[in-house]
Amino acid sequence: MTAPEPRDTDVADPAATAAGPTSPTSPTTPAASTAPAAPAETVLSRAYRALSIGIVSVVVLIAFEATAVGTAMPVAARELDGVSLYAFAFSGYFTTSLFGMVLSGQWSDRRGPLAPLTCGIASFAVGLVLSGTAGTMWLFILGRAVQGLGGGLVIVALYVVVGRAYPERLRPAIMAAFAAGWVVPSIVGPLASGAVTEHLGWRWVFVGIPVLVVFPLALALPQIRSRASGAVGGADAAPASFDGRRIRLALAISLGAGLLQYAAQDLRPASLLPGAVGVSLLVPAVLGLLPRGTYRAVRGLPSVVLLRGVAAGSFIAAESFVPLMLVTQRGLSPTLAGLSLAAGGATWAAGSWLQSRPGLEPHRERLMALGMTLVAAAIATAPSVLIDAVPAWTVAVAWAFGCFGMGLVISSTSVLLLKLSAPEEAGTNSAALQISDGLSNVILLSAGGAAFAALGGGTVSHAATDAAGGSHPAAFAAVFLPMAAVALVGAWVATRIRER
Repeated sequence: MTAPEPRDTDVADPAATAAGPTSPTSPTTPAASTAPAAPAETVLSRAYRALSIGIVSVVVLIAFEATAVGTAMPVAARELDGVSLYAFAFSGYFTTSLFGMVLSGQWSDRRGPLAPLTCGIASFAVGLVLSGTAGTMWLFILGRAVQGLGGGLVIVALYVVVGRAYPERLRPAIMAAFAAGWVVPSIVGPLASGAVTEHLGWRWVFVGIPVLVVFPLALALPQIRSRASGAVGGADAAPASFDGRRIRLALAISLGAGLLQYAAQDLRPASLLPGAVGVSLLVPAVLGLLPRGTYRAVRGLPSVVLLRGVAAGSFIAAESFVPLMLVTQRGLSPTLAGLSLAAGGATWAAGSWLQSRPGLEPHRERLMALGMTLVAAAIATAPSVLIDAVPAWTVAVAWAFGCFGMGLVISSTSVLLLKLSAPEEAGTNSAALQISDGLSNVILLSAGGAAFAALGGGTVSHAATDAAGGSHPAAFAAVFLPMAAVALVGAWVATRIRER
């Protein structure tokens, strides 16, 4: 017969013996078991507070620039006699940002994110000053290109900082904070930029933003230096050399994207040549820079990267035509048309916050599929306002739901990417995620713009007051309905984000 296991009272507690006899009401278990549990750390706990505020401030700065500069851009182009070059002010930023993303991924993996983040913010500020002081449109475009290089460096470096400095359980929360950082700028940015442009001049919108760089730098950089700097493996690890092949592919993807945008803006037969050259550069570069199996939706990381592109491309391509449709087809003022999208910033942040709840982590795949379904429904609903009997505010309601879905999806792809990436690959994979995002924007915008122009959309700006029906609603339908179909494909891709 085995002896009974000893009870707690059969074993003397050395600490209790040393302190004296135990009272009848005293617990006999160790003191540590009765101590109150320490509160769980958050992104605003003392250990992370300065870093979180600093890097979210950087996101707010980028968001404010994106919304404010877009408002001032038409006035700048007109005063610089560069309306014919207007589109290059956007494409110049985009093409250099693609190169900056790849460079930042290489740089961050091999040296740490501190240097690319610092250089990116400096380049971002220099580009703003160049554009704000430009005397010709080409100098203005050059400033935008320098700014785009900085923006590409910054966004990838921030992802690497999150991957290195925060434990996995806190990453959904900091990604939700990134999304929340766009809410106020999306509402205040256009209004503030419009007031500054009207009363002080458009140049102050550009040269005033760099002053805001000082605050996030002062907060974030010391924390990044102590928490996330250096090569993977510690200070003793020898930094690896840059991958020259990936740098060359980055140059090819930037040039190819620029040529494709140029060709899409001009549907003349002469544009076929630069378009074909752009495609010939893009295809091998994309295959070399994105994870193997991305376009086959292979389970795991490839599907995460693909989903990011499908979601961002379909949504942004459709959103670009919403204000134009409301102004030209329903007669809304530009201000009201812009405000129809304002609620989206808050619902996007709400969706991002929801995906950060720890209890929903096991259901992330379903949340992302739901998010893409909401995005597809919003895009498909938007052209219903082409029917006069449908209230114009229908778009505002639909877009609020679509932005909620985007909040669920975009932040989740960022969280999953860091979860599926080895530490030494976080920069490279983050760059791939951003390339998928940006490249899908230009490809789907180019396709949507070409369909819009082919169906007479280029003359739609003169049709708002044309009671005889000179408008071309089919041109808008040719943009929205295909993008809704692309978003539905994204709902299927969301079912493949987890490895078996």
